[in-house]
Amino acid sequence: MMREVICKVVAGENLAAEEAAGAVRAVMEGKATPAQIGGFLTALRVKGETMEEIYGAALAMREKAIAICRGKRGLLDTCGTGGDGSNTFNISTAAAFVVAAAGVPVAKHGNRAVSSACGSADLLEALGIKVDLTPAQVEAAIEEVGIGFLFAPLFHQAMKHAAG
Repeated sequence: MMREVICKVVAGENLAAEEAAGAVRAVMEGKATPAQIGGFLTALRVKGETMEEIYGAALAMREKAIAICRGKRGLLDTCGTGGDGSNTFNISTAAAFVVAAAGVPVAKHGNRAVSSACGSADLLEALGIKVDLTPAQVEAAIEEVGIGFLFAPLFHQAMKHAAG
């Protein structure tokens, strides 16, 4: 499955949402090798991702994610890109606090730094905020103070296969 999808993307062809979802599922289920994961992501980036491919990938990721606050309307996430490579400050976390202070409930999703000066988890820990919360604790924080942090390794456990 991964071989066919990689060949298609390398040839410059766009994937249907279900094809993209299938590839991401294979990654998240540990069915793709590190070489296949690297080849798929690199080929997709070189070709340029389509809305259909992003949609399919998002569907697959949502299937595996641990959900919180089901049915809560108006909940916002300010997840960053995972690193800007420019050593700038962590704006997605700062924005989460601003938005929460304005009365919008925030479920801030993030991780440690990869290619930036600090990731959301690093910043929150430096402020003395515990990041390894259970889903129930995150939901309670959102209800009580308007913001909760979803530490990526705990809420997207299936991504461990892509993280290496």
